[in-house]
Amino acid sequence: MGKQKKGLILLSGGQDSTTCLAWALQNFEEIEAICFDYGQRHSIELECAAKIAKFTKIPLTTIKLDLFPKENALTNSEIAIEHTDKLPTTFVPGRNLVFLNAAAIHAYSKGITDIITGVCQTDYSGYPDCRDEFIKSAEQTLSLAMDRQFKIHTPLLWLTKAETVKMMSELNALQLYEFTHTCYNGTRPACGTCPSCELRLKGFKEAGIKDLITYK
Repeated sequence: MGKQKKGLILLSGGQDSTTCLAWALQNFEEIEAICFDYGQRHSIELECAAKIAKFTKIPLTTIKLDLFPKENALTNSEIAIEHTDKLPTTFVPGRNLVFLNAAAIHAYSKGITDIITGVCQTDYSGYPDCRDEFIKSAEQTLSLAMDRQFKIHTPLLWLTKAETVKMMSELNALQLYEFTHTCYNGTRPACGTCPSCELRLKGFKEAGIKDLITYK
């Protein structure tokens, strides 16, 4: 089976979306990227997305979204990053739904029907908008809303973080991880102790591969 013609990837500058980009570059003839400035607590991930797009020579569109409430740890630096009995404090209500909607609108204007996103259900952190049920529902809703058959690709949906790292190795694209940012605290070197850093470090350790970013 040959490459598909053109895809749009949601590129956050993080480990998962960058792995998806490497996958997309192998599976599509042409790739464009989109990222979102939504008032996140640090802008470093936007800088990383720009570096990754430049390194891979793909067009990147950054869209500013100013609609999420400051009631979570990702949009309010005064809220502690922690996992509770219910949802993590880093959960931004409706974020992935809004991101996919905005991406589909952008894709529509470009004549693109394939959208790639790095959501993952296996390493589920309590985010309801990272589940397979949500992706299938969003795909159907966007297709109905715009009368165009969109396909949402989720290459990492059923992979652990270790399997994601191994996948990147098999794609011969581990060097891209050097540009990525995962740390919830937005520090360079990464803090190494926040839930996101811990999950990333665990994945590299289990994969038996050295991470290319530095930690405190």
